[in-house]
Amino acid sequence: MTTTHPFTHLRLHTEFSVVDGAVRIPDAIKAAANDHQPALAVSDLNNLFGAIKFYKKARNAGLKPILGAEIFMAGLPGDAEPVSAMPGQLPVLSRVVLLVQSNQGYLNLCELLARAWTRGDGKVQPAVQWAWLQELNAGLMMLSGAQAGPVGRALLAGDERRASQLALQFAETFTHRFYLEIQRAGRDEDERHVSACVSLAAHLGLPVVATHPIQFLGPDDFESHEARVCIAEGEMLANRRRVRRFTREQYFKSTQEMQALFADVPSALRNTVEIAKRCSVTLTLGQPQLPNFPTPLVDGTPMPIADYFRQLSHEGLQKRLAHLYPDASKRAAEEARYVQRLDFEIETILNMGFPGYFLIVGDFIRWAKENGCPVGPGRGSGAGSLVAYSLGITDLDPLQFNLLFERFLNPERVSMPDFDIDFCQSNRDRVIEYVKEKYGRNAVSQIVTFGTMAARAAIRDVGRVMDFPYGFCDSISKLIPNKPGTHITIAEAIEKEPQLAERLEREEDVRTLLDMAQKLEGMTRNVGMHAGGVLIAPGKLTDFCPLYQQPGSEAAVSQFDKDDVEDVGLVKFDFLGLATLTILELARDFIRTRHKGQEDFSFDNVPIDDARVYALFSRGQTEAVFQFESRGMQGMLRDARPSRLEDLIALNALYRPGPMDLIPTFVARKHGREVVVYPHPLVEAVLSETYGIMVYQEQVMQVAQVLAGYSLGGADMLRRAMGKKKLEEMVQQRSLFREGAAKQAISQDKADEIFDLMESFAGYGFNKSHAAAYSLLAYHTAWLKVHFTAEFYAANMTVEMGDTDKLRVLHADALDMKITFEPPDVNRGVYRFIPVDDTCVRYGLGAIKGTGEQAIDAMVAAREADGPFTSLYDFAARVDKQRMNRRTVEALIKAGAFDSIERNRASLMASVERAFDYAAAQAANANQVGLFDMDADAHGSSSQEPELVATVPWGVKERLTQEKTAVGFFLSGHLFDEVSGEVRRFVKMRIGDLVDSRDTLTLAGIVTDLRVISGQRGRLGIFKLDDKSGAIEASVDENMLNQYRHLIKDDEFVVLQVTAQPDRFSGGLRLKVHQIWSLADARCRFGKYLKVKVNGHAPDVRRLVAEFPPHREMTEHGDVDRGLRVRLHVLRSGAECELALAENARFYPSDAALASWCAQAHQQEAKIIYE
Repeated sequence: MTTTHPFTHLRLHTEFSVVDGAVRIPDAIKAAANDHQPALAVSDLNNLFGAIKFYKKARNAGLKPILGAEIFMAGLPGDAEPVSAMPGQLPVLSRVVLLVQSNQGYLNLCELLARAWTRGDGKVQPAVQWAWLQELNAGLMMLSGAQAGPVGRALLAGDERRASQLALQFAETFTHRFYLEIQRAGRDEDERHVSACVSLAAHLGLPVVATHPIQFLGPDDFESHEARVCIAEGEMLANRRRVRRFTREQYFKSTQEMQALFADVPSALRNTVEIAKRCSVTLTLGQPQLPNFPTPLVDGTPMPIADYFRQLSHEGLQKRLAHLYPDASKRAAEEARYVQRLDFEIETILNMGFPGYFLIVGDFIRWAKENGCPVGPGRGSGAGSLVAYSLGITDLDPLQFNLLFERFLNPERVSMPDFDIDFCQSNRDRVIEYVKEKYGRNAVSQIVTFGTMAARAAIRDVGRVMDFPYGFCDSISKLIPNKPGTHITIAEAIEKEPQLAERLEREEDVRTLLDMAQKLEGMTRNVGMHAGGVLIAPGKLTDFCPLYQQPGSEAAVSQFDKDDVEDVGLVKFDFLGLATLTILELARDFIRTRHKGQEDFSFDNVPIDDARVYALFSRGQTEAVFQFESRGMQGMLRDARPSRLEDLIALNALYRPGPMDLIPTFVARKHGREVVVYPHPLVEAVLSETYGIMVYQEQVMQVAQVLAGYSLGGADMLRRAMGKKKLEEMVQQRSLFREGAAKQAISQDKADEIFDLMESFAGYGFNKSHAAAYSLLAYHTAWLKVHFTAEFYAANMTVEMGDTDKLRVLHADALDMKITFEPPDVNRGVYRFIPVDDTCVRYGLGAIKGTGEQAIDAMVAAREADGPFTSLYDFAARVDKQRMNRRTVEALIKAGAFDSIERNRASLMASVERAFDYAAAQAANANQVGLFDMDADAHGSSSQEPELVATVPWGVKERLTQEKTAVGFFLSGHLFDEVSGEVRRFVKMRIGDLVDSRDTLTLAGIVTDLRVISGQRGRLGIFKLDDKSGAIEASVDENMLNQYRHLIKDDEFVVLQVTAQPDRFSGGLRLKVHQIWSLADARCRFGKYLKVKVNGHAPDVRRLVAEFPPHREMTEHGDVDRGLRVRLHVLRSGAECELALAENARFYPSDAALASWCAQAHQQEAKIIYE
């Protein structure tokens, strides 16, 4: 009779091991539960990334969770310096498993992992030092690591003495908590190790335990796990030289399979259950623990936090009231309602136990404002709190805009407050540094994020390691719909995309690729840092979670993500970077510096009822205006014509999928084209500002309060219930609403009608507090654009100087706003864009590609020290060559920054090398201190500047093309300039003069901003046609896109036959293209003939026609020759005549052809006659 032994898996690498491991936590727990195992351990490599997720899911499944980690070990007595297994690879360290036995063990493991990641030098794997284990082993059990452990490696090396010494040392440190670990996972050395290890255990009297190194769930998952390892290591699956560290046996084996494997060592099986019994950790989850905020001393004793909170709130309110109501009598009349609201909020916050949270946030915001770090006016529902406004956390009066505190902090539902704080991007890190200094560096960190393999990435990654061609993988990945804000899996894509389903059915390679990609889709691929989340712990962070630090980084992050850190009680503060605040800060500095009387300028004092600002919004001129810069927004603004901040708030809230359908109704009611209708007369006061439409979540709450007697806390619970759409809860809420409405004499039918209306709005109603705060920021940027236009563009373009596409848009918009630009100039420019006067901005040299702040600063320093540069040679000799290299000088030349010194850019470019040689000679000569003269070279003595290299100046197109490579767009001219003289002889209509006529028109211009989109009828090409008088959007269908792909590309000149149609998005016109010509084709189409002047010497017509024959084109009417006739304008003394050549003298009038005709004409005069 066979005796069965129970078993528990003590080793598991989940997807959170990142470099290997392809087991999803829910799948592992399900497998253990199905196998009736009493417990399960997680032992990811060097981390606890998935520990909280594992702990919660295991407990929910009735499984005992055992937390642990497989760690690298270093610093063992007698260890030699670790050496690399392969050149260029990190040294191979021993590994052991640590399992958490108690809560103290959990804290120690957190500390050990934090030290491993934060105290390493990046030259070896993050490792736990043996000295640390001797210090922090309480509550931890150690498994020897099998073959990869120090004992196992010694045994396999035949060094039994070393193995015995290490085993005894571990057993002594981990008293009754050390186990020799044996495995049978299909590896060559397994049996040799098991035999030696069991023998050693018997000799030393130590227990053995059988483990299985689980890397993937089932036997069929081996290939996908290998693909995952290859993705992490940058390897190829088929590479025969690849180190294969895993076997097919490393799947989740059942108890029965493990019993069969270790039937000869039954004690090793029993010990797995014994260990599971001894490991018992209980984590306290869901209880936030705030850091202690230091309060001032009163008579040597810290002031109670409640008293200090109340004091600061009331003091702050008085300062706010003095600013809101400068008139003392008006302030006295308004004060009571503010104080009443403030006291209510204070008591609510104190009862919930959150005064410390408000004080902490208020403190670092106060520090930021006092130290030149701009802070946003508010974000999210926090802007609805008067306490937040009084403490300076937000800058929007919640009473003025009817914002609700209960939407932020509900007295009837205790939940952690959550302020998202916007800081100027360039100063955000300074604020975080202040927090670290105040609360201690071991108490503050940022939060980890886990990048996952989304469908497209999984296909590309898997395709690469399987060695499929890039084009093949790319074509499959692009069949996955890619809509912003939506996550579509491969399985969903197969259902939604017929082409993908068809290829899956037809192509074996597609089936192979997608099958493998689906197994890895959604798994953790890499580790990053949360954009803004900052943790502040009440003490050491490692009392809550371990820390992780990227090699080469100095910033540690939590090993738990944002959800898990909150579960373990840590409080998250969001420090978000917002470029708009950086722009406003720069503009404010420009205003204070350039305008007398504005030395104390502040956006806090900007009036919010400026008619010129609302006129700008109404015209839709909101390029670079925060939140309102998209084309759709601009069209909506032109329709809505907002006249107050409340309109901006509403439009900001409405411009989203769903509520966007209500915009026409909102606009019609605002302008009296539609009657304002309210769901019930009692809610007029609530809905009047949005013309009877429920736009905000706060309005849903207030309607419930007014019509059904809900408290605002209860109304917030109703709003949440409506959003979640839980049937049982909704039935209960509907009944409460009916009862309350009946007390207002509202019938049940009417109550149900209003309830249904509220429910539909609650699904997409927007948070008014957030919309209000961001609309105020939008108003400030628009106010700046109206009143300090040059400062507005200088600040925006400085912030965007790394994005040439954005700079081009801003440059064009600035020209529309009557702003001019001083060109780049080495004798005037600096790194940033600078306002010169109210209508002019000096171009920032830092925006030129190939420059950098150090190089420009070196140039400015040389200029300020010894005056303007007089030549390229003077520039090269004086600017620090350590910071200014040839590439930078060439970029400056291409951008025109030397035009004030020498206008021939071609000559300057050809002379750069000579200039650097001259500078080197000058430096060498100076070092000789005049002891002897250097020999004169071909360019003269080293003290005399040589001549520039003589070169033909660039033409317009070459100059502008070179300029575009440096600046990103055409700054000093327009490509249309080169052809405008000729083109205006046959294309009279300018884009700037276009009107909606529906007639067929001929237009000419340069193609810009080309993009190709996929529509229901195939691909559609959309581009702008720009003739310098204006630019207009045009579209071509797929057939035309394919036929004219040589012409439809950026910076190409084209002549178009079009019709102009109204564009409902921009409010202007757009073009539908019917015909496209190149300039040469247009010469054939619109030119009458080429008139060539002849006097005594006839051109070689036969050769010219043979060299530039007509182009034959296939049309629906047959083949057509595209060519231009020729007339010779013959001159003789006292007489002249025109001679029309025969049809067979037609030629194709390319630029080269015209140049050849000109070369043979009298006085090089040959021109096309168009009229």
